[in-house]
Amino acid sequence: MNHFLAIADLSTVEFNQVLTTAKKLKTAWRKGGNKPILKNKTLGMVFQKPSLRTRVSFDMAMLHLGGQALYLSPNEIGLGQRESVADVARVLSRYVDGIMARVFAHAHVTELAQYSRVPVINGLSDQEHPCQAMADALTIVERFGKLKGLRVVFLGDGNNVARSLMFACALGGANFVCASPAGYALDEASVAKARALAQSSGGSVELSEDPQAAARDADALYTDVWASMGQEAQAAARARIFPPYQINAALVARAKPTAIVLHCLPAHRGAEITDEVMDGPHSVVFEQAENRLHAQKAIVAILMGDRKPKVKRKT
Repeated sequence: MNHFLAIADLSTVEFNQVLTTAKKLKTAWRKGGNKPILKNKTLGMVFQKPSLRTRVSFDMAMLHLGGQALYLSPNEIGLGQRESVADVARVLSRYVDGIMARVFAHAHVTELAQYSRVPVINGLSDQEHPCQAMADALTIVERFGKLKGLRVVFLGDGNNVARSLMFACALGGANFVCASPAGYALDEASVAKARALAQSSGGSVELSEDPQAAARDADALYTDVWASMGQEAQAAARARIFPPYQINAALVARAKPTAIVLHCLPAHRGAEITDEVMDGPHSVVFEQAENRLHAQKAIVAILMGDRKPKVKRKT
């Protein structure tokens, strides 16, 4: 990998490499710590959106591996406003060894990668949330020992989190179901691409408008907020449409007795998920949140460890 922008960009080998590396680094960390393989390396972190998990997990990932992270707020960068995205990439990549960007428009992170001399990581965009999906996959594999053959059900908006999870399941051979209200399903192009990947892995991709049917015999139930950052104006309308897709005790009862419940956080308790479920025996929400650290540690280790600077063709 030269960059980490979208799960859909990964090969099966690359996807499994991130998972395997994450498991090894997590095991080593719990046994006493990681080797300083990123000593003297710096990750520049560009934020257009605020974050708890993304900022702290990347910061600590670099610290655990012997490097450091540099936080750059929206006021300091102003991607595409104070100066062009291309110029930000040209300048920043001469100062740091890697760039993580948490942005609104996916085009911004792809343009950063196009003009950067160092690896670029998508910390979130409107199109994908690939770091979250790697943490999700790691969490599922830790519980079941595999992705292949599992029924993984996402309930709610067909958003960036759902999209990245779908591609992760397609690469891993899982049977992915996304249950959304009419008009809020995942886009056809992404579904077609995921189905093509699933054909090779033995998995499947299904869309549904019936949350009850989707949850039946599920191994994993997953949800996210009904209105993401930037969709605040739609929140009231979505709050009237999405309640049937809430993960509650009755819905969990339709899944397998061994099923796990996931949420990428932050959660609106009482909306897309109930307290009873989020704090209950099926929940792995906080293990999942911890795994952002370990999955991202693997990503920076692979991209930034013992790499020569890229020679930039465009100037």
